[in-house]
Amino acid sequence: MTQWLVHTRRGRVTLLVPLLAVVAGVLAWRAPDLHVVGSAFTEVRWQWVAAAIGMNLLSVVVRSVAWHIVLNQALPPPHPRQRHVFSAFCVGLLGNAVLPGRVGEIARVAVLARRVPHGNGTWAAILGSTLAHRLFDVLPTAGLVAYVLVAARIPKWAVPGVEVVLGIGGALLVAGFALAWQHRRQRHVPVEHLGRVRRLMHMLSQGLRVLHAPGPAVAAAFFQLLGWTTQILAVYFAFKAFQIEESMAAAALVLLVANVALAFPLWPGSVGLFQAGVALALVPYGVAYRHGFAYGIGLQAIEMSVGIGLGLVFLAREGISFAILKRIPKVSVDDVGKELEADEPMAEASSAAPEPQRV
Repeated sequence: MTQWLVHTRRGRVTLLVPLLAVVAGVLAWRAPDLHVVGSAFTEVRWQWVAAAIGMNLLSVVVRSVAWHIVLNQALPPPHPRQRHVFSAFCVGLLGNAVLPGRVGEIARVAVLARRVPHGNGTWAAILGSTLAHRLFDVLPTAGLVAYVLVAARIPKWAVPGVEVVLGIGGALLVAGFALAWQHRRQRHVPVEHLGRVRRLMHMLSQGLRVLHAPGPAVAAAFFQLLGWTTQILAVYFAFKAFQIEESMAAAALVLLVANVALAFPLWPGSVGLFQAGVALALVPYGVAYRHGFAYGIGLQAIEMSVGIGLGLVFLAREGISFAILKRIPKVSVDDVGKELEADEPMAEASSAAPEPQRV
């Protein structure tokens, strides 16, 4: 019964339907009158909307630079060019915005893999670089949480979600460093002497090489921190656009709540849940729920206009259709499996080769 629920499409739907029904009920209960929400858009300051869009665009640029730094440590020369990294990163943003789950993380691996020389472990190394790239988000997130706890009026209902996200981030950080350390211990062990699982972990750990290079690691961390700073400024400028006169601490709280809402996307963009979370976060600041909900719609529209807009442009430049984008996760997993299978004959040949005679 358990295998049927987990491993079949009908079983997964059976698990998701009750959860989605509960979420839909909560959203219907908390959703304000749409006419009232629409009235909040009549006095939007569009110059501040443009400024928020600009900050989001800058955030995409600097975060792609951070990933490029990580990739240069993960892959042997010739390294991918920045424009190819930026293109793959934007396609990943599109995948995260319009498809359920974190499909975009796999999509950017697939797009970039087409631009680099193929060899044993290429797919897994790029995949490992996305993990390393995300590890550099942990410290800015911890700093954001500390700032919010000290300076913002954080609602009690948001505390468990913040703790869960911070705990997951800490666990990923520990796992990443453990994997990198394990790779350092085994870097002199021939790959053919490793089992299938350990060989996969070895290939993934190639993407974590940046953790052994202090200079590139600091540079990547700096650009990721800069990306988070521009995101806070985007939230703050969106405040101005919707005539919400609140502090930078309130903007940090909204950014944190938004990331909690998007951490486990059950549907594309967590639309509805995102707006409700933002609106409830602003209630302690005296912002009416309907006004906060309208602001949440505007904030997500600003973010998605950048992610989806850039993603569609670069999806077309890469010559990839949306139908192919939806199939990328399965194709990527298959390619990693092929890389492992390609190593196995070499391992068998190595073990079967006779030992040279000693003179």
